[in-house]
Amino acid sequence: MQTDTGSKASLVSYNVYRKCLKHLPLKPSDTVFKGYTGHRVPMKGMTEVIVQCNDQTAKLPVYVTQKNCPAIMGRVWLKAIRLNWQEVRKLSHGSSQLQTILGKHKEVFREELGSMKKITVKLHLKPDSKPVFMKARPVPYAIRPKVESNLDALVKNGVLEPVTTSEWATPIVPVPKKDGGIRICGDFKVSVNPVLTAEQYPLPLIDDLFAGLSGGQKFSKIDLNQAYLQMHVEEQSHEMLTINTHKGLFRYCRLPFGITSAPALFQRAIDQILSGLPGVQCYLDDILCTGADDEEHLRNLDATLQRLKEYGLRVRKEKCDFFQSSVEYLGHVIDANGLHTAPSKITAIVDAPPPQNVSQLKSFLGLLNYYGRFIPNLASLLKPLHNLLRKEEAWKWTASCQEAFQKAKDSLTASEVLTHFNPKFPIQLACDASPYGVGAVISHILPNGEERPIAFTSRTLNTAETNYAQLEQEALSIVFGVRKFHQYLYGRRFTLLTDHRPLTTILGPYTGIPSLAASRLQRWALILSGHSYDIKYPKSESHCNADGLSRLPFPVKKPDSDTVEILYFREVETAPVSAVQVKRASRNDPVLSAVMDWIIKGLPAGEDVDLKAFLGKRAELSVQAGCLLWGRRVIIPLSLQTKLLKQLHAGHSGIVRMKEIARSYFWWPNMDKQIEEIAKNCSSCHKVRNNPPLAPLHPWEFPQEPWHRVHIDFAGPCEDKMFLVAVDAHSKWPEVTIMKSTTTEKTIEALGEMFSRFGSPTQTVSDNGPQLVSQEMEAFLQANGVQHITSAPYHPATNGLAERFVQTMKHALKTSQGQGTLHQRLHKFLLNYRNGPHATTRTSPANAMFKRDLRTTFDLLKPSTVKDTVQKQQEKQIMYWGQQVKDRVFSPGESVLARNYRGEHKWVPATVIAQTGPVSYTVQVADGVWRRHMDQLLQTAPVSAERSFEDLKNALTDSSVHPHMQVENSTTSGKVVPTVNETARETETSSVPETRAPQESTQTDITTDRRYPNRERRPPVRLSY
Repeated sequence: MQTDTGSKASLVSYNVYRKCLKHLPLKPSDTVFKGYTGHRVPMKGMTEVIVQCNDQTAKLPVYVTQKNCPAIMGRVWLKAIRLNWQEVRKLSHGSSQLQTILGKHKEVFREELGSMKKITVKLHLKPDSKPVFMKARPVPYAIRPKVESNLDALVKNGVLEPVTTSEWATPIVPVPKKDGGIRICGDFKVSVNPVLTAEQYPLPLIDDLFAGLSGGQKFSKIDLNQAYLQMHVEEQSHEMLTINTHKGLFRYCRLPFGITSAPALFQRAIDQILSGLPGVQCYLDDILCTGADDEEHLRNLDATLQRLKEYGLRVRKEKCDFFQSSVEYLGHVIDANGLHTAPSKITAIVDAPPPQNVSQLKSFLGLLNYYGRFIPNLASLLKPLHNLLRKEEAWKWTASCQEAFQKAKDSLTASEVLTHFNPKFPIQLACDASPYGVGAVISHILPNGEERPIAFTSRTLNTAETNYAQLEQEALSIVFGVRKFHQYLYGRRFTLLTDHRPLTTILGPYTGIPSLAASRLQRWALILSGHSYDIKYPKSESHCNADGLSRLPFPVKKPDSDTVEILYFREVETAPVSAVQVKRASRNDPVLSAVMDWIIKGLPAGEDVDLKAFLGKRAELSVQAGCLLWGRRVIIPLSLQTKLLKQLHAGHSGIVRMKEIARSYFWWPNMDKQIEEIAKNCSSCHKVRNNPPLAPLHPWEFPQEPWHRVHIDFAGPCEDKMFLVAVDAHSKWPEVTIMKSTTTEKTIEALGEMFSRFGSPTQTVSDNGPQLVSQEMEAFLQANGVQHITSAPYHPATNGLAERFVQTMKHALKTSQGQGTLHQRLHKFLLNYRNGPHATTRTSPANAMFKRDLRTTFDLLKPSTVKDTVQKQQEKQIMYWGQQVKDRVFSPGESVLARNYRGEHKWVPATVIAQTGPVSYTVQVADGVWRRHMDQLLQTAPVSAERSFEDLKNALTDSSVHPHMQVENSTTSGKVVPTVNETARETETSSVPETRAPQESTQTDITTDRRYPNRERRPPVRLSY
């Protein structure tokens, strides 16, 4: 661990936790960690460990990070565990000696191509081999400059030399690199490789390598830079390495990648270079160095770098590791304690997630059965999993299934199943892909014919890879396996197994690299060209091992970036438009260049349609500094208009403000229309738009008899009580029940009590409260023959009659607090309300309900007719609303913006399905069908001519001549909606601003004559003395 006095806590990575501490449970982290740049460090959790150091023992907390960060010892540990700071300083001294040695041999770490001295290689052909001359393949014009630049660089570095004639010629394949560059590769599979005599220099045995490293305490790993290209080829072998390009013939003077004998030739050379050095072993281009102690390690490292410098070799410093306590090498972990199996060999099995369905379970069982002969009592072990495959058995992953699954994974990773890598035995690599993962298994074919796995690997596909075609996913699994097991496969001939038959031809060992294939296939074919393999197509039942890994892949997360993003290059694209850009674009614009010719050269105007917009402004046009101006406004060419519109709308200003700004600086034909379009099409502006203008007032149909339509709602809490309110639409008679509980059951009981007094109404109107739209409530209303109408969600004005009464009742109860109990005050309010003239009907609810007045100390004045009074009040309401609102009509299929009350966006795009009422619609949104009031919808296109106020008035006046009008229940479907004869129809409003203001318009056949004449009140005549 590294000591860090600036950190309070001690940290280890999740990889260290899985390797050493996985037996300890993780708890959620109680601390937020941040790096020195301020970025947050993601944590897996925390646990407590027993720490022993220098005969000291303490139980201390340790935090586990998600990322692969170095282990840190913080102040809490340093306070509990006393360190020997002399040893720490000694380690620091060793580190300074290492830097001294690296500085001494800095020539080895130069970023250049090395040139191996004293050793050259020679290629040998099979007897009676004939030269092969392949013509050059065409190179796309778009990448020709890059190919030519790459060829020139290789010639300059001494890798290539141009020639005029040759009996040998190999075509090249330019492969694009991820950084945008080009890599030139010779397709030697079709020319030299088939006739080369393979070098018979053995690669070092694993046991010999590890024996040479025994006794080492720390290890250093050195990686050579482009190892093959550092080796020179003898003159007589140059002609065989000729490549044919569109620029002519070139010969390799160095050993290129893709030659069959290259691994053996390089291994022989590097063994010769490093011979006699103690504590140093090399496998191809990877060099390991160690020592019994730090001093010996430094001496061996110094001697190794000195030998590399003498032979002119170069090393990639960024890929080297120095003084590591352990290193992973050829599938094993080497440390001071000896040789261990690398956890990466079995990670794909250990971390495989449990199956989520029967298909994944079958794949896992197929993997187990493939190696079943090495696992004892497999059938008994898998019995809980086999039970899930029964057709009559429902899928349920139980604790016994998880236990069997874990035991099966432990058995599969046991030493009895796995075998160590042995260069003497043939190697087989099985690869497979599924729609969500790739997997590979590397195995040995033992002398008795048995197949024993060496290591497993798998990973999930990222978002881009899931979109690959099936052929590309299968090819990806092959390349993934080859890269993962590169140290096992490179320099050896192996058998490649894939269950995708087309790949046996496309990626076959004797097939040329496809020149017209996608870039990724070219890169993959190039990677495989450096290996010697045979490809086979197995049957599905013989491919269960790789198939199981691909269908239960190890989840791989892309690591978060540690860098703090300060500036993006894309900011250049959003830079403001300048006069220089306008000048350049104006010269290239055919219309503006023609207009500038009129002004500068005085040429006559043509008859082009695009020029007509400038003819009327000809006298006001001028040219200044190469830019065309209309007065003081710059005329913007077509190529810059879109960019300037985005710049204009950067602050998300409205249409009017954008036009005002634009008219002060620039102009082009139809600019105003484009400004309107960009503002109306801005998705960000749509999400935060205000509500639309209120819809025209559409009163409810006035029922012809009491208790025909009842509006219900809940009020409260008020004084810790809830109230169930029911108001008759004809008489405005209110019923109020104090509710101790507002459950559906209690609500049905209260409504049943009302229905027992007044009978069942024909219709009920309510909002969408859970008690009022439950299945029990619907069943209750249907059983009583009541049609249930619900308002649009989040639009209480639809149920305005009940909502307005709730406000009046709450106001009365609040103002009467302290003047009696709640029941007493409520009863007094209801008596006064029922006996007082209603603002809409101009008669008392009791008189309209029962055709009589309740007993009171006041006599109500009788209007001549209720109908005339209500008609006048209704006309006033329509006139009042007509001055503020606009009539909007939506047709089915029209695109609108619907009010969203769920997510973070206020408005979402929708399509009108049907009109379910005069001001109600059903609309289709991304996640289903919504019901919305007209006030909750916005038009996304210009609205047609507004309906005039007179049209509304005439429509209402002539409503009696229309046949029946249906009120559709938008909550339930398939119900027949009763109709009301409209010969005496009157309507009522759904929302009123004040209690005493005209609220609803009614019409009734009830006519009452006053029993007494109107009382005339006069002031008394008093005597004066």
